[in-house]
Amino acid sequence: MKRSFIALLLALLAPGLAAAQTFPSKTIRLVSGVTPGSVTDTMARILAEKLPASLGQPVIVENRLGAGGIVGAASVAKAEPDGHTISIYASAFTVSTLLNPGLDPKDLTPVATIATMPTVLVASTEKGYKTLAELVAAAKAKPGSLVATTAGVGSATHMHLERFRFAAGIEVLNLHMKGAPEALTEVLTGRADFYFAPVFAVRSHVRDGKLVALGMGSSRRSALMPDLPTTVELGYPKSDYNFWVGALISSRTPRPIVERLNREFDAAVQSADVRERLLKLGADPLTMSLPDFEAMIRQELAENAQLIKAAGIKAN
Repeated sequence: MKRSFIALLLALLAPGLAAAQTFPSKTIRLVSGVTPGSVTDTMARILAEKLPASLGQPVIVENRLGAGGIVGAASVAKAEPDGHTISIYASAFTVSTLLNPGLDPKDLTPVATIATMPTVLVASTEKGYKTLAELVAAAKAKPGSLVATTAGVGSATHMHLERFRFAAGIEVLNLHMKGAPEALTEVLTGRADFYFAPVFAVRSHVRDGKLVALGMGSSRRSALMPDLPTTVELGYPKSDYNFWVGALISSRTPRPIVERLNREFDAAVQSADVRERLLKLGADPLTMSLPDFEAMIRQELAENAQLIKAAGIKAN
């Protein structure tokens, strides 16, 4: 009985082990669901330059846009599960898949984390807010009068806004734009009041006096703005948001290949040159074990499901 069980187990594992032994055998595609030049896409290109040395095959970035990253991620889920097609996605994965029927989160499995992206709440200098408390007071004085932009329904910037809104006990008008550049432009021009933006995207505007930074939206301060307290430090518990970037792959991919890719991505992220380039983006390099990454995604899916219900968020 024991021998037959072992034989059956080996028979089940054999295809995966054989595939892992020959992997990779061709060009690897990193599928980016966002526009070139954005943070997530830039990280994909940094890794595409680094990974060929250890994998022994070319690595290219392919942009497939639409539905908050769902279009690109769904194409990865449907691709041949041989490890050669990988999704570079962000924390929006644990939101978009809850709002869009085009992809079940179970269709993709985690491969590796790349970095977390500290965000900062920035306001138009034209509005005159000097502190976060002043902005919150203005929002409470006239509920729904302040305009907050997001990079789209279900985006990390949208979910971050909702977390902060509930933590601060305020009502604002959500202005959903088609992307991060448009969301930032609305604040720069004074047509909107505030926006949760990646630090690197707004640091120069803050330095030039075009925007005022009122609080870090991440769980800890940013090395690029070390003197700016987080929104949690400023008195708004649970207002932080974990904006991560990582790699995912078809759930049908043999586990040995997933584990190999996890090691390769971790080694790349931990290398001195990649770390330096990520830090210049305002990102904090991040590596996690596969079980920890899987647990983080499960937790975020549960938390975001509750937040979506509480905020009444619906897909466009």
